[in-house]
Amino acid sequence: MDAFTLIVAAALAALTMAASMGLLYLASARQACLVDWTAAAALFALSNCMGAIGLHQPASPILFIACVNALHIGGHFGMLAGVRRHLHLTPGWRWGAVLMAVVLAAHALMFVRGAPLYRLVLFTPLVGALNLGAAWLLWRQSERDARASYLPLIVLQVLSALQQVARVTVMLAYDGQPPGFLGGDFFRTSGALAMLVYLSLATMCCALMVSHQQTLALRRASLTDVLTGWLNRRALHDVATRDFRRCRRTGAAMYFITFDIDHFKAINDRYGHGVGDAAICHVTALSARVLRGYDALFRVGGEEFAVLVVGEHAGNVCAIAERLREAVVAAPLIVDGKAIPMTVSVGVAALDAHDHKWEEILRRADEALYHAKQNGRNRVSVHGRDIAGRGHLTRLQAVGT
Repeated sequence: MDAFTLIVAAALAALTMAASMGLLYLASARQACLVDWTAAAALFALSNCMGAIGLHQPASPILFIACVNALHIGGHFGMLAGVRRHLHLTPGWRWGAVLMAVVLAAHALMFVRGAPLYRLVLFTPLVGALNLGAAWLLWRQSERDARASYLPLIVLQVLSALQQVARVTVMLAYDGQPPGFLGGDFFRTSGALAMLVYLSLATMCCALMVSHQQTLALRRASLTDVLTGWLNRRALHDVATRDFRRCRRTGAAMYFITFDIDHFKAINDRYGHGVGDAAICHVTALSARVLRGYDALFRVGGEEFAVLVVGEHAGNVCAIAERLREAVVAAPLIVDGKAIPMTVSVGVAALDAHDHKWEEILRRADEALYHAKQNGRNRVSVHGRDIAGRGHLTRLQAVGT
């Protein structure tokens, strides 16, 4: 294909990308990064359309060339802006507008007006920096589940930057006049082909990132309790199964702390279910402040909760359980200016050498919780200290403690 045909094809690819991103925005959860990528594609489309027109003019005015270059760089900035917004950073379109204005103004300089080589050397590093900036932002993300969806765009942006470097290198090596097949026609054709490939692949890469993010969001929603934000029973099975196998293999300690709200039915009956929900949220918020950020927190029933602790000593786990109980006692729920005293009963159990599945630990923690209820509530009961099982009086002398 000749350069004109490829530039027209690139313009059509940019329009396709703009339409795809726009429709995906309307059909999806309205992710704003899609708007940025739609704008980027529109800028690319305008740049390529003007470039195609310029090929049929014997000598394009410098303002015409300036607009083509500014729109092209604006498109690459739009790709970076979309990545930034996808990662919950400010897109920085103001800086993009400033950059495009600077590119336009730079064409008024005599040496920029004089030769295409100077424009190439001046503006290509900007494009490469924008490409590599987007790739670096995606690469530095630590979330493993999302990294796989970022990799195609990372590779595309890096290859685009390398292609820009190669073009500048060839032009500088031959002082702007490459001989033979590297001459002007090849240079324009290869550049248009690279742009066509870039836009075609960028559409797929951006769509992949968005769809994968939605999949992860749906998965998180299916594993999270809506009211409290804690993990639900389905997540409990997945997390506890994984940690149980690892602890049995490595000899690390594993504990369940279970607790529920004392006299919760009376709160519901007296104040209504709205206050009951507020009480649940109040207790979980207080508990989350006491519990460590890396403990797995679960809502396993209406007012029943479980905490999975791995790799701790028995004394520390009992201290955590006691701090949790004290935090709830110290902070009554305030409703319409009235204080509603609240307490929780807590049970603690540890992994035992005889356990074959994690449910056995949770069952013993529930037994300890029931023991706390039967012995006055608002207390911590430990399986193996306050209640024995299997004839063992020291249940907390578990694996790894």
